[in-house]
Amino acid sequence: MNCSLKMRNKLVQVWVAFGRVMADYSVVLLPGDGTGPEVIEQAKKMLDVIGEKTSIGFNYETIECGGKHYLDTGKEWEEGSFERCKNADSMLLGAIGWPGALRDNGDLAGGEIVLGLRSGLDLYANVRPIKLFKGVQHKIHGKFNSVWDASNVDLCILRENTEGLYYGALQRSRARSTGEKMFESPSLDFPGLTGDIAWDPRPISEKGSNRIISKAFEISSKRNGAPIDGTSRVTCVDKSNVARGCQLFRNVFDKVAENYPKIDTNYAYIDAFTMWLIRNPEEFDVVVTSNMFGDIATDLGSVLQGGMGMAASGNIGDNHALFEPVHGSSPKYAGKNIVNPIATINSLQMMLEWLGNKHNDNLLIEISSKVNQVVSDQIQEGKKITYDLGGNSTTSEVGDDLVKRITTLLD
Repeated sequence: MNCSLKMRNKLVQVWVAFGRVMADYSVVLLPGDGTGPEVIEQAKKMLDVIGEKTSIGFNYETIECGGKHYLDTGKEWEEGSFERCKNADSMLLGAIGWPGALRDNGDLAGGEIVLGLRSGLDLYANVRPIKLFKGVQHKIHGKFNSVWDASNVDLCILRENTEGLYYGALQRSRARSTGEKMFESPSLDFPGLTGDIAWDPRPISEKGSNRIISKAFEISSKRNGAPIDGTSRVTCVDKSNVARGCQLFRNVFDKVAENYPKIDTNYAYIDAFTMWLIRNPEEFDVVVTSNMFGDIATDLGSVLQGGMGMAASGNIGDNHALFEPVHGSSPKYAGKNIVNPIATINSLQMMLEWLGNKHNDNLLIEISSKVNQVVSDQIQEGKKITYDLGGNSTTSEVGDDLVKRITTLLD
């Protein structure tokens, strides 16, 4: 432990002796559906020990929410929940989605939370690191093997989070969260099509493209470059040979790139990119793309990490941020204590780093690095891992082991 952390820990003892409680950051926990509460519980244990061992205090509250909550109560979450999230320093979500939980119009019950927060708080950047920890075994053809080299998998995909093909669902969820007027897609004629027709708008704006692309370049400027050559590089992924919105996206990309002459640029159509992502991940540093393309590509990218149980994400805006594991709610595993909590712990690590950077809290940034370290150490040791990585440990056993490791580092 370094001197700054030791000094802060001594101050903790003094504050505790005088009965003072220091709560630096307010965090809303959104357990959600299925296995969501189980993985959030592991993150909560991590927050508890950080608060106990350092002078950083977390004042968190839990908001029950999701599809099952909707079926049980008729509400996706209690009134006022959106405002409580808005007023918090950050949010951590478990997972949303429950079988048969749909609203009358067919929208996902629970969308008011995940989609409503993305749109309502303008969390325009979905940041998904794709990093392979040394020691991870990949399950391919039903067998566990080390397929990709950890030194060659370290990229970050940025997905625009507030427009694109999900715009309609985002706006409807936002309206339910904020009480704004409900969005309705305009009526259109589609010559040559007959019978029932369903469609979704896919608006791509200059403003929306500019800010997500700018963030991609900013993130690249702070990374170590692509594993293959150490070059800082941003890759624009689109379908500009077909779609008008993608043409605008690429044009904005070129304009933004002019402001970052020290960062290389690259281009890929989404269909070809999915192949290159798996075959040559070492060529990528930062990738930026639109909403649905990013949604699909990042789930595919989780294969490189060892699966969804390792994949973290952050929904980040200029003032607010929501962090969540990439995986779904896995209702069939709910209550069995078997799912991998590391994606949630990795999301917690992202949250701590974001809070540290936002508030110029170097200690919190240091602690976020230690969270990353304990995950890396545990994976390399290979003893306490869940079934998806070839182990047989439970969710809580993995969480407890991670807590023991962070406790040792903070003592």
